Amino acid sequence: MTDIERYVRAATRDNTRRSYRAAIEHFETHWGGFLPATAESIARYLADHAEQHAVSTLRQRLAALSQWHISQGFPDPTKAPLVRKVLRGIRTLHPTPPRQAAPLLLQHLQTAVDCFEAEARQARDCHDLATLRRARRDTALLLLGFWRGFRGDELARLQVQHIRAEAGVGITLYLPRSKGDREALGVQHRTPALKTLCPVTAYLQWLEVAGIAHGPVFRKLDRWGNLGELPLHSNSLVGMLQRMLQRAGVPGTLYTSHSLRRGFATWATANGWELKALMSYVGWKDAKSALRYIDVAQGFGELAVLPQSTPIKALTP
Repeated sequence: MTDIERYVRAATRDNTRRSYRAAIEHFETHWGGFLPATAESIARYLADHAEQHAVSTLRQRLAALSQWHISQGFPDPTKAPLVRKVLRGIRTLHPTPPRQAAPLLLQHLQTAVDCFEAEARQARDCHDLATLRRARRDTALLLLGFWRGFRGDELARLQVQHIRAEAGVGITLYLPRSKGDREALGVQHRTPALKTLCPVTAYLQWLEVAGIAHGPVFRKLDRWGNLGELPLHSNSLVGMLQRMLQRAGVPGTLYTSHSLRRGFATWATANGWELKALMSYVGWKDAKSALRYIDVAQGFGELAVLPQSTPIKALTP
């Protein structure tokens, strides 16, 4: 791989590259399309899958096809009026509500953390390093993911050398790359220490038992408590999160890795955060993106039938 190819590859997120590769394979191998494609063939492809896939999935497939043509120096057929009209017609005839992860309720977060803390105490008394490490890792992953509103891939890419944490003060996390960082300038996030459910304490306790000073923060643990060298894969976080919550007696199947992000956004809104402050803290660039994550039903307080999040009045030390 030449230096140019290496830098071009680095310009695209791994998740995006994988999804684009899968979309191109689907077009060519599964459907039998030819590349470079014509606007007519792409319109037929959309029509053939209109009843099988959501519009969001079809848009992602179009983005992959568009990127392939541009990168190979061909005209982009996905921008043709015919393709745009077909997609608009599919959206009209096959409307589907957006699929969203349920926000993680604060009481479920509290239940899980209490369970893991009990596991950690018992494991320490029994000198059970495997259980102690798992309890500390799972607590840190949940609390950092929730209070920072991180995506699954952001949690997976956290590096110890990019984090500064001080007990009772706060934590600063640097991400060299993230979805909203279009210019790849890197983003620095800060979160204060909290009186309860503290992500700073959880992170420091995890590092203490993990014994790591460099590399991925969150890694796979085997049954004996041995740490892997590689980070957790972002695609594995959904199943892992569900198993963690179920272990604590929480209905884990309700949640995905996006539930941490939605849970924080919902909690912050219910506790009086203004939209601009929430967008700045989480890293959203536009209000439309932010509003998709906010569960407005939480605003009905005691009148709501569904359980409300336990209030923590401010994100303060």
